[in-house]
Amino acid sequence: MTTMTFERSAVLVPTADDVRRQELAAFLRSRRERITPEQVGLPRGPRRRTPGLRREEVAQLAAVGVTWYTWLEQARDIQVSSQVLDALARALLLDRGERGHLFALANAVDPLPGTDSAGITPALREMLEALEPLPACVQNARYDILAHNRSYGRLMGDLDALPPENRNCLWLHFTDPVWRATALNGEEARRAMAAKFRAAMAEHIAEPAWKCLLRRLLEASADFRELWARHEIMPVDDHKAAILQHSRVGLLRLNHTSLWTGPNPGTRLITFTPADEDTRAALHRLHALALDGERGTCAE
Repeated sequence: MTTMTFERSAVLVPTADDVRRQELAAFLRSRRERITPEQVGLPRGPRRRTPGLRREEVAQLAAVGVTWYTWLEQARDIQVSSQVLDALARALLLDRGERGHLFALANAVDPLPGTDSAGITPALREMLEALEPLPACVQNARYDILAHNRSYGRLMGDLDALPPENRNCLWLHFTDPVWRATALNGEEARRAMAAKFRAAMAEHIAEPAWKCLLRRLLEASADFRELWARHEIMPVDDHKAAILQHSRVGLLRLNHTSLWTGPNPGTRLITFTPADEDTRAALHRLHALALDGERGTCAE
């Protein structure tokens, strides 16, 4: 009888660094593929087959070597400086949440943690200021608040006092006690936001930043877990008036309008307008409070 000896091959278990590099590579590819050449001022050319940008185009925009960037997307074990990550974040038009995720995956410290989205142009900022005393902000499809005017900053507490990673409407409506107390129709609003988030996430289900926000919400909020389990869907454009009880200026009945800021749905400008004359007067008081600059002091 012939005896056969089978050697069990060693099973290589990925390390935490291996997993992190794979996630970083997948994240970079997903961001590269969503950007059209026209968005960054590059010609499309007649023979383009790659969705979004080519690797060499990202390398050119970020002023890094093509081979080095290719290795990064291949999850090679290479060192990445904060300066290079900053250049990649700008080249890939990452918003604040995506930028933070990029640095976290690269295990690096962001030298400019408060950097705004590349899509927040000076013209948009001027528009936000010109809309005062109407509260207005710019949000992405994930409900991150990318920019806001002074009136919006005081609409639901003091937005500027919050860390940047928590400036997300979903997160604040479900976890922040001030936001929950201010929104009189908060239960209805939270249900609608969860349903809209589920509808929007269908197009982003594999993206790390979306998965990270979902995980945070599921861990932090029993209300969100219950609503998420219902699998309710609501179109993103479907919204109702907001009814707020502001601690300093009183009752606010507000309509809000969303306007896309680009050719494709995603980042939007949201403006709140008064539903009655009492609210119009209260918004002027809110604006005065914001201009005053001192917490707890209202310029009457």
